[in-house]
Amino acid sequence: MPSLIDIRRRIRSVKNTQQITKAMKMVSAAKLRRAQDRVIAARPYSALLGKVLANVAAAAAVDPDAGSNPLVAQRPQQKILLVLLTGDKGLAGAFNSNLIKGTQRFIAEHRDAQVTLELIGRKGRDFFRKRAARISGDYINLAAKPNYEQTAAIAQKAMELYRDAEIDAVYLIYNEFKSMVAQKLTLTRVLPVEVPQRATPVDYIFEQPPAQMLDTLLPRYVEMAFYRALLESVAAEHAARMTAMEAATSNASDMIERLTLYMNRVRQASITKEIIEVVSGAAAN
Repeated sequence: MPSLIDIRRRIRSVKNTQQITKAMKMVSAAKLRRAQDRVIAARPYSALLGKVLANVAAAAAVDPDAGSNPLVAQRPQQKILLVLLTGDKGLAGAFNSNLIKGTQRFIAEHRDAQVTLELIGRKGRDFFRKRAARISGDYINLAAKPNYEQTAAIAQKAMELYRDAEIDAVYLIYNEFKSMVAQKLTLTRVLPVEVPQRATPVDYIFEQPPAQMLDTLLPRYVEMAFYRALLESVAAEHAARMTAMEAATSNASDMIERLTLYMNRVRQASITKEIIEVVSGAAAN
């Protein structure tokens, strides 16, 4: 049976841990609000960009002089670039492990192809480095301050590889932010670009040839897909960490209650034993 000093020391340790988890929950809640605002602001822009791209593509399709853009060229998927977005820190429940499992499942499903990883986030980088995976690049600390220029540079690298036919497809795997308690593991193909279809094209008056505008919009469309995935991942990570820390704080409270009850029973048993010894000694005299 542990002594009272050991139990008190354990209770103090759990209380200190509870203070840390409570503070981490509050920090994640504050960061989640800003990340959620960025996601909500980016979604309408991304949707509108897709609509404009669909209209321009429809106009460019009827132009006999327009050539095909290399970003929409379809090829057999023999070489695939998979961009994995994980967190830089842990203590976020199953946020990172679900992404890593999804990546391993994707590699297993495309065993006949050569899958190369582009890793954004420390957790994914550390995991696949230890397993000697094929890695083309890794980036950390992007989630701390999501930056469009840095994310666009990663997208431009992927587009350059695709134009040079060094890869045949580019996929993004990340956690999409749904709500405070729900994140959705999302796997989406960004290259070759699947141009959104519009049933009734809008009759625009173009100052530039539609094909030329399409060549400008397609890279921006891909860059926005990367940036939105990063924003979604950041918001989902803060939501997952807030939920995990809330559960940890609640579990710490339950543990403190159980340890306190156990400590009182041990102390009561000790007092009872001392009383019995005193009474027995008095009776013997």
